[in-house]
Amino acid sequence: METRQSVVTPERFARGMSFDQYVAYVGTPENLKREGSQGAARRDWSGYLRKAYESARLTDAQAAAIRWLAAQPNGPAKVLMIAEEWSSDCRRDLPMLARLAEAGGMELRIFRRDGQRFSRSQTPSLAEAPDSNAELMAEFLNVKNGQSWQSIPVVVFYTKALEYLCRYVEYPAIYHKDRVVGHLRAPRPGETEDETRKRGERLFFELLDSPFFHVWQCAAVDEMLSMLHERLVVGSLA
Repeated sequence: METRQSVVTPERFARGMSFDQYVAYVGTPENLKREGSQGAARRDWSGYLRKAYESARLTDAQAAAIRWLAAQPNGPAKVLMIAEEWSSDCRRDLPMLARLAEAGGMELRIFRRDGQRFSRSQTPSLAEAPDSNAELMAEFLNVKNGQSWQSIPVVVFYTKALEYLCRYVEYPAIYHKDRVVGHLRAPRPGETEDETRKRGERLFFELLDSPFFHVWQCAAVDEMLSMLHERLVVGSLA
């Protein structure tokens, strides 16, 4: 098994929230007064997350796959997620991840990314935001296009002994989010800046309510399962 220095100790992992605890926390005054994405006020997504969980179902193949993986020597037994409910990617993946953890008998622990303030740092640290989980986020930064990003969700799989297996970040590979969303929000001829913003927001939320949101939800689970399979069968990831 791969070994690496990590801030994810058994004690640190245990401090994360269960799915039920996290969903309850989302609706609390403590959470709602925290700064949201781009400084916007937070919305109570707890009801949405509960309803999404109640309707979330793994396919037979997905359920069989996670049971097989969890039964292997040094198979996945613990799952860490870094999330914020203002993220549509987190809202998409969290309910299905909870179902995946249940099906595999895995322990899921969820950590919020930020403290009271929304973090825009490319090198997050507890010195900068002592009330956040910056040291966790710093371990799992998303490096792309020559820059590092605090992309969420981060989903990390570990063995029962908390040995690192693999991680999934932000969205599945088949969802070309930057391209799709960039097109939806791009200015159209004759629009004012305000009209572009309102239309872009409308089209984006229509996308989140479309069948493709579920397509990418299932694809995220498939990607996680495929990574775990390769890790256990080959011993490493390409």
